[in-house]
Parts: sequence; C-alpha cells; structure tokens
Amino acid sequence: MAIITFRDAIREAIDEEMERDDSVILLGEEVAQYNGAYKVSRGLLDKYGAARVIDTPISEEGFTGVGVGAALAGLRPIVEWMTFNFSLMAYDQVVSNAAKSRYMSGGQLKVPVVFRGPNGPAEYLAAQHSQALEVIYAHIPGLKVVAPGTPYDAKGLLKSSIRDDNPVIFLESEMMYAWKGEVPAGEYLIPLGEADIKREGSDVTIVTFSKPLKLAREAAGELEKEGISVEIVDVRSIRPLDEETIYTSVRKTNRCLVLEESWPFASVGSHIAWLISKNCFDYLDAPVELVSMEDVPMPYNHRLELAVQPSVEKVKEVCKRVLYKES
Repeated sequence: MAIITFRDAIREAIDEEMERDDSVILLGEEVAQYNGAYKVSRGLLDKYGAARVIDTPISEEGFTGVGVGAALAGLRPIVEWMTFNFSLMAYDQVVSNAAKSRYMSGGQLKVPVVFRGPNGPAEYLAAQHSQALEVIYAHIPGLKVVAPGTPYDAKGLLKSSIRDDNPVIFLESEMMYAWKGEVPAGEYLIPLGEADIKREGSDVTIVTFSKPLKLAREAAGELEKEGISVEIVDVRSIRPLDEETIYTSVRKTNRCLVLEESWPFASVGSHIAWLISKNCFDYLDAPVELVSMEDVPMPYNHRLELAVQPSVEKVKEVCKRVLYKES
C-alpha cells in the first residue's frame, strides 16, 4: 500500500485507463496545458498528447455535448467539469442525450462517458459555487452516480466508471483533493453499486457518502469515548444504491442517522431516510434522522458558512438524540 492523495488516486485511475485503452480521452477546461484546475491531470498531456488530453473553450454545454457525441461514436471520454456548479450549464446535454440515448435506441447505442469534478461546498465560495448537486443527477434514470470518500475508493470506482458502458456522474470535492489514504500499487476495481462498512458498531448507524464520511469518522471516534458504538455505512455509489448493506446495518443497530452536505428538501439523504423508514420500520427504535445543510443559500461570511453546514458536533448531537441520551 502507498499513501497518496485523493488527487493522485484520481490521476492514477485516469492514467492507467488511458494506457490500457486508446479510446479513453480526457477533455475539459484547463485539463491539458494547465494540468487541470486542481492539478488532477498533471503530466497527462505530455504522456498522451493533445489528441487525447484536450483543452476546451469555457462552454460547458458545448464540450459536454462533444463528450456525449464522442461516447456514442465509440470513444470513452472523461469530461472534467471545473466544478459541478458549472455543470448546470450542461444539464440538458446530460439529461436529454447522455441519459436517454441507450434507452431510446433499445440498447443499440452505448454512452460510455464519465462526467467528473468537484461537488459540494468548499470555502469562501458563497451561494453560487457551494452547491451539492448529486440529487439532480441521481433523479435521472439512465445515469449512474458515484461519490467516493477515500483515495482508495476514488481510484477503484473511477476505473470501473470509465469501463462502464453507461454515463457516470463522478462526484469529487475541492476539499478532498489533498486528503491522503492507502492505495494499492497494483490494479484493482471496485464495482459500482456496492456500499462499504467503514466502521463496525452496535448502537447507531450513520449512512453517508463523499466528504461527510470524514465528519462521520471523527464523530464516531469522539462518541466512542462516551461509550457509544457507531457503525458507518459509506454508500459510495448513490445510483445504483446498495440498499441491502444499509438495511442490514440498521437492523443490527436499530437506529440511524443519514449524513450529507446537500440541502434537505428532496435530497439523496432524505430519500435514503425514507427507504430505511419504509423497509426497516419494525426494527427501528427511534425515527431516522437527517443531518444536512441548512435549507438556505450558502453565506459568504465564514462563521455563517460553517454554521449552516454539517459538523461533528451536529452529528454527535443527533446520534445521542436517536439513542434518547442527553446531549
């Protein structure tokens, strides 16, 4: 095992897949000459050339459409959005073309394209650039949505996403790129649609994905000192969703908190909470809780910015609430 950053795990996955398969290309704003806005694609232009690592104009709808067309024509494009906030400009291409073409052709067409980049809040980015938008993609049949929370998962899941014949939305985070973790030296794949138990526990289950996994782990460590045993289910793949791993955990602990960094109304987290309430009702000793962003646009003021987001203290408080303990 090597200790590498999330950024380097993503780069290794892209590099290995480009080396393995000549049909894999990378395109997006600043991915070539500038080595990527977050330096994920460092060195790839020098290695694979401008025909496969392609700088695009600042036109998300345009280059996303090019990526979809390239996939339909037999390539395996990786489309980098500088941020998922900008992906809103390309939403029609993703929903109307990428997600629908395989279905509308009766399976005759494949759309092996990966749309990737940072999603969710970072710091000092205010209301327009701090949005967690996973739910607007998870809502669409025909799209797969992946949200790793560790370098190990990021590499294995991205390699599987690139090889998939369906369009995949691959969610990263600006704040996660420098995070470090163990990644095997040899090739490995992680199948889409398999959740992972990141921590065994017996008192309460936390279901989460992506960046909030770190909050869940920190909260679980602090709660352990107070005699509370937390199990953490890392969804990893939002669509397809591994429901059975979630239910198995909840049936063991009988209590559940869903943790995300999106707004709560009609979110991925609220949907998972509904699934648990519906399918584990007879096992629950307390209502399923949700810790998410406050239902407001992101403030620019840093103290307010922190106040509206999930935190370790909020997670601890809600864990105690479902255990009927005084906070």
